[in-house]
Amino acid sequence: MSPRRVRAGSDAVRRRDRPLRITVDGEPVDGIAGQTVAGVLLAADRLAWREGRSGAPRGVFCGIGVCFDCLVTVGGERDVRACRRRARDGDVVTTQSRRAPDPERAPADPDTPDTLGTEGS
Repeated sequence: MSPRRVRAGSDAVRRRDRPLRITVDGEPVDGIAGQTVAGVLLAADRLAWREGRSGAPRGVFCGIGVCFDCLVTVGGERDVRACRRRARDGDVVTTQSRRAPDPERAPADPDTPDTLGTEGS
């Protein structure tokens, strides 16, 4: 998939693409100003960037911000819907996981946070 949908020569709007670069899990990914984070990831051939509780890969499902399958962390803010958030040059994106905790690796101390970010409650 290409980040450009309409060739510049046939673009009636005569837009001028401004490139941007975000970092996803430490890797630079190039996009175009105006794209959503999901759009940048899809254009870079990344179809999944989150794991469900079962460990299954998840990415864009609805593309309109209803389903929450495309959640990422952007600049330290968790649970950002990648399909709704416009990418900004320099964004630092981290993929997330909703994988259920492994019972063999469960914290021994109930006050220790688990892998889902909930504390002993």
